[in-house]
Amino acid sequence: IIGGGNFGCGSSREHAPFALREAGIQAVVAESYARIFYRNSVDGGFLAPFETPEKLNDKVRTGDEVELDTKAGTLTNVTTGESWALQPLGDVAGILEAGGVFEYARQQGLIPA
Repeated sequence: IIGGGNFGCGSSREHAPFALREAGIQAVVAESYARIFYRNSVDGGFLAPFETPEKLNDKVRTGDEVELDTKAGTLTNVTTGESWALQPLGDVAGILEAGGVFEYARQQGLIPA
């Protein structure tokens, strides 16, 4: 999903990112996020919330094919050939890779397995 500013605003529960994941969405690229949506996405391991300063809603059209390289942190519009750097996920990448905050804490020995 390509989103604008304050993506996920309006939901304080984990159901919003959970529903997106269940619909097959693995990542969202947006200008900014409602903080609770961002944390629920990461803590539940539901989807990767990438941020970009670019207004991609103006540059990616419905029907364009895009590729997200999560390791390199780039989004490429295959249709137009344009590519954009995304802000790194930073420390939350480990939580997402583990499948959520509880699994991450187990793997780190912070809570019993």
